[in-house]
Amino acid sequence: MTLVGKILVIVIMIFSVVFLGISTAVFSTAKNWRTATAAEKKKVDELKKKLADAQAGKDAAAKGLEDAKTSFDALSKQLTQQINELDAKNKLDGAQLTEARAKLGTAQENARATLAEVEARRNEINLLRGQKAAVEKQANDFKIHQTDLNDKIRELERMMETATKNNSDLRERVAKFSTLLRQNGLSDDITQVKGLESPPPVVGEVKRVDATNRRIEMTIGSDDGLVPGHELFLYRTTPRPEYLGKVSVITVDPDQAVAKVIGNTYQGKKIKEGDIVSSTIKPRF
Repeated sequence: MTLVGKILVIVIMIFSVVFLGISTAVFSTAKNWRTATAAEKKKVDELKKKLADAQAGKDAAAKGLEDAKTSFDALSKQLTQQINELDAKNKLDGAQLTEARAKLGTAQENARATLAEVEARRNEINLLRGQKAAVEKQANDFKIHQTDLNDKIRELERMMETATKNNSDLRERVAKFSTLLRQNGLSDDITQVKGLESPPPVVGEVKRVDATNRRIEMTIGSDDGLVPGHELFLYRTTPRPEYLGKVSVITVDPDQAVAKVIGNTYQGKKIKEGDIVSSTIKPRF
């Protein structure tokens, strides 16, 4: 209830009490109307005065109420303005908070991505460290191996120097031996010299004999493994087996060769075409 309503209720109560008192006085003093009227008039005057005072209080209260209403309206307007300002500020703060949350989410995503990248970089660095250690170990092994190889190279160089010197000496000796062989009518071909060490197992026939009975032509040659210097035995099979002598190969062709008789034939016998030439059948004396 407002202040004006309260004042009106109070005034109505006062009037009710006054009228009640007047009625009571009139009823109780019905015989002395003049005295009662004067007394009541006095009371009425007092009541009018009180009513005037009450009206003045009412007017003052109404004015205070109006002032209070004006103050209330001003305060309400101010509060409304403050509320609007606070709402606007809250909206701005809410927008800023939403933006901050969005930025925070983006920052968190960036942070997670950065952490993942950092972890990947860390793993990559660890891997590179391992590879570096392996490479350094391999480099050390290579250095040790290189040192060993350098030692072997120096040793091989010493060996090569010795071998070169020996080769030079051997060349000089080979040249001397070649000259000596040629001076004695022998070939200095190493393949032929090696062939002299082990004549191949061959069997052929005398194809032709010269007039001096000192040289013969045979049906076997280089295809059979003969080289100049090989020594072969001469045989005759008919009319009976008999040993004729020994020959030395002079020249060879792929399918024939020429040999000379070493010393004399056995018992001075003549060599004939068809006699046997062999390196496997040796004479028995």
